[in-house]
Amino acid sequence: MKISGFSMVRNATKLYYPIREAIESILPICDEFVVALGNCDDDDRTEEEILSIGSDKIKIIHTTWDLEKFPRGTVHAHQSNIAKEACSGDWLFYIQSDEVVHEKYLPVIKARCEELLDDEKVEGLLFHYKHFWGDYDHYVLSHAWYPREIRIVRNRPDIYSWWSAQTFRRIPEFDGVSYREKKGTYKLNVAAVDAYIYHYGFVRPPRYMQKKRKAFNTIHRGVQNTEERFKNDADLYDYGDLSRIQEFTETHPKVMDRMISRFDWKDQLRYEGGPGEHMQKHEKMKYRLLTWIEQNFLGGKQLFGYKNYKLLKR
Repeated sequence: MKISGFSMVRNATKLYYPIREAIESILPICDEFVVALGNCDDDDRTEEEILSIGSDKIKIIHTTWDLEKFPRGTVHAHQSNIAKEACSGDWLFYIQSDEVVHEKYLPVIKARCEELLDDEKVEGLLFHYKHFWGDYDHYVLSHAWYPREIRIVRNRPDIYSWWSAQTFRRIPEFDGVSYREKKGTYKLNVAAVDAYIYHYGFVRPPRYMQKKRKAFNTIHRGVQNTEERFKNDADLYDYGDLSRIQEFTETHPKVMDRMISRFDWKDQLRYEGGPGEHMQKHEKMKYRLLTWIEQNFLGGKQLFGYKNYKLLKR
């Protein structure tokens, strides 16, 4: 059995993405790792970060992001598929540049891949998620966030990263461009794996978080929309009231030690309530009520939640 890791990235160091940690976290169980590295800005050091890992398993494919041909975030899916197509493994492990796997889960993941290798009906593996927020001691447990997602798929040519690269679908007659078209696409048959993806996309200094939001909005909605949307916003992002969300009392992946040691924005966060610049989605009463019902009466199962997969009993 061969496992290939893959990812796509651009301007990771400029926007405070833990790309090095993301790759290092799953590299031990990967036979190769392919990165589609976009055309980074001159003041970015993403390639240096990746090369500093010093592994001959890693292959970098230099790419150019075409936001006109792939608008509304679909450039992320396209870039992910460039990396995917260069993989040679039986299973393909997708990790985004703000996602990290704890080392305690690696044996579990590898064993699950071996167990299901010959079960051709299983097209992918479904992971649990922990969405960290503001700092490394809090995470969001809310109906407003997706609790599970596909991160390992079989190496089949009709399976594609889809939408804005959050997930995957089978697209037998794909035209290579229409990443937001549902017609002619099929949800993957997946099996669960008892492992978590640690998502650190909302753990970065407030000034970097605001830069990341502007970059993300530009990719999805264009320069003009971004200039208009953010013209009155402060330079520092407001994470809201952290006292309302879950405290994290376990350990982080060892590869995150370097990033955690750089945490120096505690004085820019709010831990005791009070009004913020914007109400976060998970702070809204609708989502707080739904979350309370789900966690107290439904064992965490979401009511009418996002579900881009068909979960098999395996």
